[in-house]
Amino acid sequence: MSHEQNADLFTRAKSSIPGGVNSPVRAYGSVGGTPRFLVSAQGARVTDAEGTEYVDLVCSWGPAILGHAQPDVVRAVQEAAARGLSFGASTPAETELAELIRERVSVGGVSPIEKVRLVSTGTEATMTAIRLARGFTGRELLVKFAGHYHGHSDGLLAAAGSGLATLALPGSAGVTAATAGQTLVVPYNDLDALRAVFAEHGENIAGVIVEAASANMGVVPPKPGFNAALAEIAHAHGALVILDEVLTGFRVGPAGFWGLQAAAGEHYVPDLFTFGKVIGGGMPLAALGGRAEVMDHLAPLGPVYQAGTLSGNPVAVAAGLETLRRATPEVYAHLHRTADTLAATVSAALADAGVVHTVQRAGNLFSFVFAAEVPENYADVQAQDVYRYGPFFHAMLDAGINLPPSVFEAWFVSAAHDEAAVAEIIAALPAAARAAAEATAA
Repeated sequence: MSHEQNADLFTRAKSSIPGGVNSPVRAYGSVGGTPRFLVSAQGARVTDAEGTEYVDLVCSWGPAILGHAQPDVVRAVQEAAARGLSFGASTPAETELAELIRERVSVGGVSPIEKVRLVSTGTEATMTAIRLARGFTGRELLVKFAGHYHGHSDGLLAAAGSGLATLALPGSAGVTAATAGQTLVVPYNDLDALRAVFAEHGENIAGVIVEAASANMGVVPPKPGFNAALAEIAHAHGALVILDEVLTGFRVGPAGFWGLQAAAGEHYVPDLFTFGKVIGGGMPLAALGGRAEVMDHLAPLGPVYQAGTLSGNPVAVAAGLETLRRATPEVYAHLHRTADTLAATVSAALADAGVVHTVQRAGNLFSFVFAAEVPENYADVQAQDVYRYGPFFHAMLDAGINLPPSVFEAWFVSAAHDEAAVAEIIAALPAAARAAAEATAA
């Protein structure tokens, strides 16, 4: 199948943009082939520059929870833009969004978010949360988990050192050893490893940052009780817990993954949350929030500096408000039903083709691992038959289904994925599963 126009656009882009993309996963480096250059989207579908339409299971990496170009969200954005694109001053809508975030993150009378600071990106939210944890505690070290992604700030691009409790090494060129050395990287879902790190460095650890449910190495949920035990260990040593819900927040449920766990009886109270994706409704918007005692250490009240020209941008805030207001219980019920259907049918197709795999779930997020054992951490995920995903991905793409272009990503559904869209996905599965079965390692 020829994709000359997309190929020409990619060639042109590479002459003026590093790698031809503004975010690496878009280059199809994990799956090969020609990246699709999208020009429009509506509901559950996206259209590329050649006019080819695809049923979309990327959903802008999560924000399009209502579907692409949802009319009410578009109308809210248009009305806000007509009033002015940016003011460089406070607006009433910023407070409305902060209040809405605070109200939604509440289960059984527990409301862990008292104050909210709006920023522009998830990276900025996590970076600020870490600075705030250090400023509040007066400590320097941070604990993160291998395979968890919290944005691309230098201190978070850290790889595990040679020993369990050793300081991290740079995970990217341009990250200094001194910066990486302020981070401790431990295996995910391993409480003994976390206890060992605190035993060695506890008095110097400012905080632990963790994805509420890992969704950036594919979906790998926390073991039952892991997040609660993590919080107990951290708090026993005077460290803060930063729950990263940039991806899961308001996507897997009205109160995010923390809300799902709280409703299921797993109780813990993070000190700080980070949000992004859904709260911007497809616009550049993110946030951090937590208890007032910690949040009030941010400038202008406290000594921890943070600022942004476009923080709380009125157009982005309008999109976020309208999206959250329309993300109703009925929407979440639809997302869960659709995810259940697709996870089951993809798994059945792979099984019919003889492809060894496991299904990974965290609420309505799902992904597939080409391995027999259910993965619990990054090392487990890396050990799968990665080579099977590329042929599977391209078979689906040729059939008009747009999947995440990496096996290490979650799949997303939206309120716009109706029976017709789901039927198209299901129809494409047998051939894609056979492609995965026939794949061979390079």
